[in-house]
Amino acid sequence: MIDILKVQQIVREAAKLFVDRQAANQIKVKGKYDFVTAVDEAVQGFMKKELENLYPEISFMGEEDQETKTDLDGFVWVLDPVDGTTNLIHDYKTSAISLGLMKDREVITGIIFDPYLDEMYWAEKDKGSYLNGERIFVSDAKTMSESLIAIGTSPYRKNEAPENFKTFEKIYMDCQDIRRTGSAALDMAHVACGRIEGYLEKKLKIWDFAAGTIIVREAGGEVLDYTGKNRTMQLMGDVVTGNFYIAKILAKEYLS
Repeated sequence: MIDILKVQQIVREAAKLFVDRQAANQIKVKGKYDFVTAVDEAVQGFMKKELENLYPEISFMGEEDQETKTDLDGFVWVLDPVDGTTNLIHDYKTSAISLGLMKDREVITGIIFDPYLDEMYWAEKDKGSYLNGERIFVSDAKTMSESLIAIGTSPYRKNEAPENFKTFEKIYMDCQDIRRTGSAALDMAHVACGRIEGYLEKKLKIWDFAAGTIIVREAGGEVLDYTGKNRTMQLMGDVVTGNFYIAKILAKEYLS
């Protein structure tokens, strides 16, 4: 339906805005520990315009205009213009553009671009997942002792930290080690290419996990909720992902 290469080029062009440190320092506060920069707004504005020019029939949902009333039962783009805004503010260089295309509440295309490493992840339904043109697959680890696990700390809900960190401690004691990048999209991309075995975070927004969901699944992995059921495309949800074994172990033994 779409020309994936043309869409990737739009993403690449938008990502050039990440290097504008002056814009990155123009910060608005959306909520406690929740920020938006002029880069977020510029990336979203550029991509919305370009995608509408190419595909005027497809609706658009972007994080920075909070269009939560978009009809999710049709075709809709779901964009996080800067996944890892706090990282961008600090010039931490761990941020990405995350773009999903949904049809009737199912993600059918996903693109995640890391401009700092020039890594373009993408997947289309039933066509596999790719990193810079090479097919990727999830890790084949079967135990926690073989696994590197990424966590998300839900920084907008620090009142939940005691419960979350008890869970993280249990996981840490059983796995090789844990990581925290601050970008859900990149964590899911790293699961898809086998760099890490699992990732979990509570109460992500749909633009955080839409693209990553199809990229992980097409790479042979699982994207679940904390009860172990397949993660559906709701506006907010808990996410645990990994290969067939690790995702289920995380959900069953640590989260449910």
